[in-house]
Amino acid sequence: MGWSRKRLWSRFRSQLGITPKRAARLVRFDHAAHLLAANHSPASVATESGYVDQPHLHREVNAFTGLTPTAVANAAWLAIDDVAWPASSPTRRL
Repeated sequence: MGWSRKRLWSRFRSQLGITPKRAARLVRFDHAAHLLAANHSPASVATESGYVDQPHLHREVNAFTGLTPTAVANAAWLAIDDVAWPASSPTRRL
């Protein structure tokens, strides 16, 4: 593209309102939340989602939701969004 990193980050932030790093954290958290809702253990979710270890997952989940990974796995708000959690999804909690 011919843009510097600073310009790319600036344009990204102006379009989305968050930095690329924050967006990447949100994508990683979303993947982890799907796995937690599918009853995967927090340790395996941390490994599969790209966290350094289980405490890293715990801190990140707490930062985004104020809850523990176990509480997120049982959260009712994960089951109500049929667009984000389609019935045919293999990770959907029944």
